[in-house]
Amino acid sequence: MASLIEELRRREAAARQEADELRGEIARLTERLARAEERLSRLEITRETVAEIVGGAGTDEATAGREADPAAADPVPSGSPVGVVTVPPWRPGLAQSVLPPSYRDLLEVLADTGRPLRAAGIAAATGLSTDRSRIEGLRSKLKRLAGRGWLAEDGPGLFTVPRRSAQDVPYPPA
Repeated sequence: MASLIEELRRREAAARQEADELRGEIARLTERLARAEERLSRLEITRETVAEIVGGAGTDEATAGREADPAAADPVPSGSPVGVVTVPPWRPGLAQSVLPPSYRDLLEVLADTGRPLRAAGIAAATGLSTDRSRIEGLRSKLKRLAGRGWLAEDGPGLFTVPRRSAQDVPYPPA
């Protein structure tokens, strides 16, 4: 009987050691994740600031010829550099056509479903990859749309198209 107790103690010690090692690994990974998220946040802020600066530079000259014709006004600066995605804040009368195609697709999927969806459900509905890294990138786009008023976040991670009055939506919907 003593050998059975000793074997159980040996196994218990091995399991305890493995659990301690895993806790240490989790702590290291948590620290790495926090650093990566901080770096990502700084890069997003930098990109948005650069987009504002580049988009705002020379706007007086760029809009001088368009002020007479409000229909010709472009709410998104046309001089945006390649690689910068500009998602303007939503306002009444602003058509979805000002958004990049990938963002318009997300709005269309949510409008078609008529109910809140999580990023993974939206990815599946749009035919995008459901890999974890792709879902996180999609979640970032959804958060950006929600932060700028194009989407509503009904609960943590549940995105939907906000209810708007008919006068707020341009005709025909784009």
